[in-house]
Amino acid sequence: MTAPFSTLAEFRSALAAAPAPSEAARQGAEARNGQLTKPPGALGRLEDLAIWYAGWRGDARPRIDAPQVLVFAGNHGVTARGVSAFPAEVTAQMVANFEAGGAAINQLSQAAGARMQVHPLDLDRPTADFTQGPAMSEAEVVAALATGWDAVDDGTDLLVTGEMGIGNTTSAAAVALAVFGGAPGDWTGRGTGVDDAGLALKTRVVAEGLAANPGATRDPLEALRCLGGRELAAMAGAIARARVARIPVILDGFICTAAAATLEIAVPGALDHAVAGHVSAEAAHAPILKRLGKAPLLALNMRLGEGSGAALAINLLKASIACHSGMATFAEAGVSGS
Repeated sequence: MTAPFSTLAEFRSALAAAPAPSEAARQGAEARNGQLTKPPGALGRLEDLAIWYAGWRGDARPRIDAPQVLVFAGNHGVTARGVSAFPAEVTAQMVANFEAGGAAINQLSQAAGARMQVHPLDLDRPTADFTQGPAMSEAEVVAALATGWDAVDDGTDLLVTGEMGIGNTTSAAAVALAVFGGAPGDWTGRGTGVDDAGLALKTRVVAEGLAANPGATRDPLEALRCLGGRELAAMAGAIARARVARIPVILDGFICTAAAATLEIAVPGALDHAVAGHVSAEAAHAPILKRLGKAPLLALNMRLGEGSGAALAINLLKASIACHSGMATFAEAGVSGS
């Protein structure tokens, strides 16, 4: 499906018009869950996940056959400020690694039976340094949103979005600060492993970004434009497309969640089709999940990005659906129920 928007206002309208989940399918899944050969609630959160997924897919007895992992890559002008432990050239080098099948996300996607694609976005043309003004023009952020939107396959039944972009924890921290408020230090972490001096620099840069873009605090989509990066916007576009198509989403770490948060704040309910795959070791991830009301499925101290934590959680959701749709009911198994 080609992106049906050419402005941020049109993107917001497309997101606001997204359909609700099927209440009939949700109720049917809930009824089936109550008849399965297990004590009520014995599978805990797996039961809730299956019912949630069924509602979004419009099928009381769904399957997961076509999960998709999308990794978007972008470069950031703010890296010139020295906010990362790695040089900007690493972004393109890691894209080559993804394309060669050599990254962690390649292995995790394969283990989950997911199709994985990487989409580099103008790596030779970094976004502007957001401490001097907006990172992107409206045309640039809309193009990135459209790249994400168009990357979602029509046949996908579960979506994960990941990212690669040196400097993007700084960008995500600035977006989170604009959207949720607080102090710059609340949202700024060590990212790729900067030392104490590097963390202090990142925190100052995030504060400077907000000072240079005061309009970012008034509109979350403007926060994405002014403080985000192309890969953050592309993730947001893909997640929005999934919402419109009623495709469930597993959110990844801090950067993915910060990008997705702009959708929820812009249009409340925009992330109802999404669960948090994990809580990462990046300090601000747990607080942003709490603000969004998303309880993570996994907590493994991961901080890689790339969609890795969310991809790992695909198998957990698959297990939930396998139990829900594959188990026999008491009547089918000839077992006496309560």
